[in-house]
Amino acid sequence: MATANLRPDQRKSLQRTLDVLMESRRNRPRVANAEQQSLLEPIEPAPANFALPPQIADLVFQMPVRRRLVDLVLAPETTDEIQEFLYEFSQAGKLRNHSLDPRHTVLLVGPPGNGKTSLVEVIASELSLPLLAVRYDAIVDSYLGETSSRIRMLIDFASRTPCVLFFDEFDAIGKERSDNQETGEIKRVVSSLLMQMDRLPSHAIVACATNHPEMLDRAVWRRFQVRLEVFPPSKRELKVWYERFVRALDQPTTLSSETFAKAMAGRSMAEIEQFMLDVKRKLVLFGDKLNATQAVQQVLARMRNQPGTSAIEEETDARVPPGKSRPRARKTGSTARPTPPLS
Repeated sequence: MATANLRPDQRKSLQRTLDVLMESRRNRPRVANAEQQSLLEPIEPAPANFALPPQIADLVFQMPVRRRLVDLVLAPETTDEIQEFLYEFSQAGKLRNHSLDPRHTVLLVGPPGNGKTSLVEVIASELSLPLLAVRYDAIVDSYLGETSSRIRMLIDFASRTPCVLFFDEFDAIGKERSDNQETGEIKRVVSSLLMQMDRLPSHAIVACATNHPEMLDRAVWRRFQVRLEVFPPSKRELKVWYERFVRALDQPTTLSSETFAKAMAGRSMAEIEQFMLDVKRKLVLFGDKLNATQAVQQVLARMRNQPGTSAIEEETDARVPPGKSRPRARKTGSTARPTPPLS
């Protein structure tokens, strides 16, 4: 997309075009059953080969966008928040007619492997936007001012070009500036990042994810209009996921969803997906010798005996009193300290 040198009148024209595209979705019915169809049907997939200008091409890479909202099993409050965010963006023209803007900055926090990146992928997929992940090795430079200049180029590009700009492991550049162990360059990076985020237009979506929210600078928090904490799947979510998986297998299994949920309690969503792939591999390779029940039981037994897979469960058990259920995903400012003030 050749937009690097747009004149002010051309930029206004681009914005009007974007508003028309978003407004065209306004008459699409809201989805009543999120388990049966996606939020914004139909959509066209994001372009597979998104043209990046040379000065940006080394700073980001395009992530494949395959997941839809219905592909994930989420806590109800998380699903509601993502649906509302998507609906706001699809109704941007209506909001602007009332001097309002859709929310466009998202922060996702929580343990690794539980769907933060997948949620960002869903946002890009449902809005038919390319997903561009920031490459920190290309952004951060030891020379004074170079890092800030590259961040500015990224934000300029996102301001001109419809996309979802994704900062994974956001704590790498959003660190607390009062940390005496950090270098002056990192502190300058944080200051530059905050200034650049303040000038982002509402049609530019920026999504950030971190496993270490306690490391983020306090001034970073108020830049995010949507803040969600993502936990490992609950018992209910595990049962829903397993029942959906068994239907997809198209083979009966005697292992109940209740038994599966107990066996996988405390596991991350990444481990659940790995379970699914392992079962499918067994059925493809040994389907003439194994049925679905045997394949599921063998994979579960193997996962129980693997080292290094109970860390999340141990952490969860340590902070949840007996007889109490684990807290679910919620809007938040942090997982390890009180939410910083929004000022």
